[in-house]
Amino acid sequence: MGFKMTFRWFGPKDDNISLEYIRQIPGIYGVVTALFDIPVGEVWPEDRIFELKRMVEDAGLKFEVIESVNVHEDIKLGLPNRDRYIENYKQTIKNLAKAGIKVICYNFMPVFDWLRTDLAKKLPDGSEVMEYNHEMLKNLTPDELVKSMEKGSQGFSLPGWESYRLKQLQSLFEMYKDVDENKLLQNLIYFLENIIPVCEQVDVKMAIHPDDPPWSLFGLPRVVTNKENIEKFLKAVDSPYNGLTLCTGSLGANRENNIPELIRYFGKMGRIHFMHVRNIKFTGERSFYETSHLSTDGSFDMFEIMKAIYDIGFDGYLRPDHGRMIWGEKGRPGYGLYDRALGIAYLNGLWEAIDKMSKMK
Repeated sequence: MGFKMTFRWFGPKDDNISLEYIRQIPGIYGVVTALFDIPVGEVWPEDRIFELKRMVEDAGLKFEVIESVNVHEDIKLGLPNRDRYIENYKQTIKNLAKAGIKVICYNFMPVFDWLRTDLAKKLPDGSEVMEYNHEMLKNLTPDELVKSMEKGSQGFSLPGWESYRLKQLQSLFEMYKDVDENKLLQNLIYFLENIIPVCEQVDVKMAIHPDDPPWSLFGLPRVVTNKENIEKFLKAVDSPYNGLTLCTGSLGANRENNIPELIRYFGKMGRIHFMHVRNIKFTGERSFYETSHLSTDGSFDMFEIMKAIYDIGFDGYLRPDHGRMIWGEKGRPGYGLYDRALGIAYLNGLWEAIDKMSKMK
């Protein structure tokens, strides 16, 4: 198999899924994880990284991808003290490299990370999924949205929705008043110009995650949204270590983004280092809910997506993205065991069929 199949895991203290269970998923290679308790902007200590590495490898899994080393808001805003946080980020990259990390997934979304309006929409079959309803969002204030996310989290922490950061919501919005898309893009390029030379030295690839969803929210700028915008910062810092986490669900939420085409385009450039594969079902122009990975359950042709990944000779890391909550499972929204395991089986099946078909010609 060309790519390496992985599974996101939130660590021993904040995930109800054990490494033992993950290890039993057919075709699994490793886990994608992080040190979620380290405040954003602080250096990840070597001893903590190696402790996590030992835990994962003792379970018979590989420890090669981190998701995420979050970027401090001062870097995104371009504030004077951003250089201090960038130096910390460089040191974290070096520390992770010592532990054998090959790829770091991160994002550059202002204030909010991924966003949904319902974390437990019930489908007719009884399964629960995450939903984004653009019309509903128009009637919510940022504070109301945060309360809604916290209420629907099932008591689990939500990646990118750290409570200590969201307490500063009003002041953050105030600071972003003078930051448009061009300014945010320049701040991203400044960040990359500083960290990519370190990545080249220690052989760690950066893989930026697209904005989720890929359009402006509450007037905040977003720049990792489509082919044109992505190409700007990839060319501005033209290194194979400056790459993408190509998330089908995030980019695909904009109907104008042709996912197989984007995979082939950026894949041929050698800039896709990580794939997040999920399916969504459109319910409006900018509204959707997440589904099983099965093509017929959603709006994406998963065969065509996996075929594009195959055609570029992708040998990087891939994981099933958000799944449904099924069979009575309780857990972090989007991150249950059962449906993501089903997703892995389905994606592996598609890959095997594509591989065998290509060899029959």
